[in-house]
Amino acid sequence: MTYLDYSIVIFYAIGLLLIAYRLSNKENANANASAQNNYFLAGGSLPWWAIGASLIAANISAEQIIGMSGSGYAIGMAIASYEWMAAVTLLLVGKYLLPIFLERKIYTMPEFLNQRYDHRVRLTMSVFWIGVYVFVNLTSILWLGALAIETITGLNIVAGMFALGLFSLIYSVYGGLRVVAFTDIIQVVLLIFGGLLVVYVLLNEISEDTQTTTAVLLSLASEAPSKFDMILSKGDPNYASLPGISVLLGGMWIMNLSYWGFNQYIIQRALAAKNLSEAQKGIVFAAFLKILMPLIVVLPGILVFIVNSSLDSPDQAYPTAMSFLPVGVKGLVFAALMAAIVSSLSSMSNSIATIFTVDILPRVGKLQESDPILIGRISAVIAMMVAMFVAKPLLGNFDQAFQYIQEFTGFFTPGIVAIFLLGIMSPRVTANGALTAAIGSAVFSLLGRWLLPEIPFMDRVSIVFLLCVASALLVSREGYSKSEDSWLYDRSSFDSQTSAGFNLSSCLVVLIVGSFYVIWW
Repeated sequence: MTYLDYSIVIFYAIGLLLIAYRLSNKENANANASAQNNYFLAGGSLPWWAIGASLIAANISAEQIIGMSGSGYAIGMAIASYEWMAAVTLLLVGKYLLPIFLERKIYTMPEFLNQRYDHRVRLTMSVFWIGVYVFVNLTSILWLGALAIETITGLNIVAGMFALGLFSLIYSVYGGLRVVAFTDIIQVVLLIFGGLLVVYVLLNEISEDTQTTTAVLLSLASEAPSKFDMILSKGDPNYASLPGISVLLGGMWIMNLSYWGFNQYIIQRALAAKNLSEAQKGIVFAAFLKILMPLIVVLPGILVFIVNSSLDSPDQAYPTAMSFLPVGVKGLVFAALMAAIVSSLSSMSNSIATIFTVDILPRVGKLQESDPILIGRISAVIAMMVAMFVAKPLLGNFDQAFQYIQEFTGFFTPGIVAIFLLGIMSPRVTANGALTAAIGSAVFSLLGRWLLPEIPFMDRVSIVFLLCVASALLVSREGYSKSEDSWLYDRSSFDSQTSAGFNLSSCLVVLIVGSFYVIWW
């Protein structure tokens, strides 16, 4: 990094803070709803393009850029299934889940569980989500982001984590979701442009004098054929992470539904839409961006493998890629990396504040009369500080942090998906049944890992999901009363019909994703 590179990064940081400050002032001056609604759901004012961009900015962070590039280096293009199958999952969320959530006018996912089940389920899942956000998501973003900063600039990891956390809090804690969402548009543009620059420079590094960049891109499959198998065979050393055809038919669907459909951190943007139509347009926009993401977060790892297949750790792949960048360009790409990290940290902080304030605060006696926005801001700051302290002990010894994150969250996602899907589809599932599924998800997963460690974690997710569904239905046989049928089963209240544009775009997304698997089967 030269003075020019640092100047570009500083210019980006100052510009982002100024834009956030202006947006915050505008929001405070033109509030057309309650202050709490403005802070946590942007006053229900987000347009489709802000929703789509913010969904991707919240999703793509250090664990994607650093982690997936590392997995691309170690595994290859097969890891892109997380991105491409997510594009299809987004369409299902937009068509079948968003109409229900927006109809109920909820702030949070635990609030929906309270409407469907009871306060016990709401409180249990609120505590769970905050725990995961702090001890898995925030820690991984901070650790991998600081690791990248240390590799590129030499700044100490602890100082890097502090800088990232402080910067994200400065603009997100004050301005709320509206500021986060609209600044995410800038972040996504910078992220995509910077990511494409990395790929272009690496392709030029690989190419011979007589080859064009396009020719090199088309010939990559022959340069590293093992890195372009989308469906891994049982003999592959990485089969346990991506178990063959199960990726398309099993646990990844459950993990994607949990992340994109029932995760406050993500779905909060769609809940803040102007209306259902805008939310669905934003979902489609995000789906198309997800198709592009492997080019930015997976391909650099494969290209680094072609250039240097002897790195000490796969997660060094993206920082290594940046070492090939020329002066000035390196600063721009570094700013793009920081944009992705800071955006995700800000989104996570806002979601923690929302869940704590809406779902937990009303049940804490002495705090009930406090200013909810102030309490939300304090909770976000505390969560960030805790994540900074525990990041190194939790993640310091893992070579592929992305795979660790997926496996850890896979302990809980089967129960989450079971609770929501049963709650939507079956009137017979009771609150006790939902609690059984939530607790059973962790218990069944731990037993499976202990007793049958040879089963790939993604297959274990499928098995645990079925066990959670069965246990919830079994427990619900006692205590169900027909008179207690939820509002949810009046199907006339919910319209899953979508526009011709949504349907046409969905078909196009499915065809594009399907073609990738046909080409690289």
